[in-house]
Amino acid sequence: MTHIGLLSDTHGYLDPTLQTHFDACDEIWHAGDIGTPDVLDDLMSWGKPLKIVYGNIDPHELRLKTVQDLSWRCENVPVFMTHIAGYPGRYNPHVAQMIEEKKPGLVVCGHSHILKIIYDQQLRHLHVNPGACGMQGLHQIRTAVRFVIDGEEIKNMQVIELGKRGHINEN
Repeated sequence: MTHIGLLSDTHGYLDPTLQTHFDACDEIWHAGDIGTPDVLDDLMSWGKPLKIVYGNIDPHELRLKTVQDLSWRCENVPVFMTHIAGYPGRYNPHVAQMIEEKKPGLVVCGHSHILKIIYDQQLRHLHVNPGACGMQGLHQIRTAVRFVIDGEEIKNMQVIELGKRGHINEN
């Protein structure tokens, strides 16, 4: 059983309460738009294994330390993660091709700042976008997601609300 903490679109701001929210997690995944090297350094200091892709706003310095797409197995679930994917029924051509080739059970992305957890009936995978947990963008509430992969099961999906965009939590 693997506990996952998933975030995206930090845009240079890593909410300090996330470390507590992700304390029981075995791994942390970041679906792009990290923003600054400081965010990556802070995540690395938490001492958890990281899976990170870069996003469209990430500078060259971060792109050298990350990749555009990641594919791996977590437990018995094939995972595909990229920053800009689209969503079920409207994947961009690159992602549609990757899904066809890799046949993931879980597709993870960011970019839209819109929290989405949707099972894609046609392509037979769970699509997860954790929304945005940074301060920049059109989102109203900053969000992240925590869940468990147990063998072939993806379960215990929890949405973490971090407060309004532009407001720092003191808790």
